[in-house]
Amino acid sequence: MTNDEIRQAFGHPLARSEATATRPLDRISLRDHVVAVEIGAFEVERGVTQRLRFDIVVEVAPQSDAGDDVDRILSYDRLTEAVAAELSRERLALLETLAERVAARILREPQAERAFVRIQKLDRGPGDLGVEIVRIRDDQLQEHEMPKGLNPRVVLLGESEAASPGFSSTLRLLKADDVPLVLVAPAAKAPGAATPEAQDRMDLLAADQGAWLLAGRHPELVVAATRTEVDWNLRHGRTVVWAPFKLALDQGWQGNDPLYRTIMFAWSLDAAEVVLIGHPLKGLMEAPVRVRSASPEAPLE
Repeated sequence: MTNDEIRQAFGHPLARSEATATRPLDRISLRDHVVAVEIGAFEVERGVTQRLRFDIVVEVAPQSDAGDDVDRILSYDRLTEAVAAELSRERLALLETLAERVAARILREPQAERAFVRIQKLDRGPGDLGVEIVRIRDDQLQEHEMPKGLNPRVVLLGESEAASPGFSSTLRLLKADDVPLVLVAPAAKAPGAATPEAQDRMDLLAADQGAWLLAGRHPELVVAATRTEVDWNLRHGRTVVWAPFKLALDQGWQGNDPLYRTIMFAWSLDAAEVVLIGHPLKGLMEAPVRVRSASPEAPLE
C-alpha cells in the first residue's frame, strides 16, 4: 500500500472523493456530526446510548444554472435528515447497516451522484471505532427507492375566513388528523401597474404579503417561499403558509387567479387534496388534484 493510499484510508472522506473522482464534480459535506443513540451487537451495548460521529461527503453534478436558488441544489439539511431518519427507523446492531441506509437515502436525491459515509463510535474503546463506505448512484433503482411523499393537504382561504377570530379553531380542526398542512392566504390589495407583466408581479407580491399577514396573526405558522423550505418545514411538523411569488414566477403560474396557482402548487407537491374554505370554485371543471369545498366549522370530511 502506498503512502497516498494510507492517507486516503485514514483521512477525511473528502480526501478519497478528491483522489478517486473521474470527472469534475461539486461536493457538499457534513463533518463531525455527533448523535447519541443506542446501537451495537454486543449485550453491553443494549439499553445504553453511545455517541456516533458522522462524516459525509456527497458528490453532485455541477449546477452551473442554479443561480442563487436553493431549490436547485442539494441542501445540507438533506444530509442531517438522512442520518436522523435512518436512526429513527429501528435499533440497529451494525454500523455497516446504518451507513448503507444513510448512503442509499442520500443517493435518492436527484443531484447526488456518489456518497462517502463514515460513522465512528466514540465511546466504545480507547480509539474511534468505525466504518466507511462509498456508494454510487444507481438510476435503475431510483424509481423503486424514492421515499413516499408527504402528500400534504393544501387549504386556500377566503378573506373573511383568514381574518376571522375563529380561524384558530379551524386551524386546530385542520390539524386533527396529522396530515401535513399548507395554507394559502388571501392576497393583500395590490396596487395597479402600467403593464400586464408588472401587474403579475404586483399581484404575486400582494399574495406574499397576505401570507405574512396571516402568519403574523398566528405565530405557530411558518411562511415558506421555496419548495425546499416547504418540504423541510412539513417534515419537521410545522404548518406552512405558502408565499407564492418565487415559485409562481419560476413555474409560470402568474395571473390573478389564486385557485389556479394553488392547484398547480398542490399538484407539484403531490398533495392529497386542495380544500377551499371561503373561496369559490369559479366554475372549475377538472383539476390534476382533488379539490373540494369545506366550511370553517367542519374542514375535514
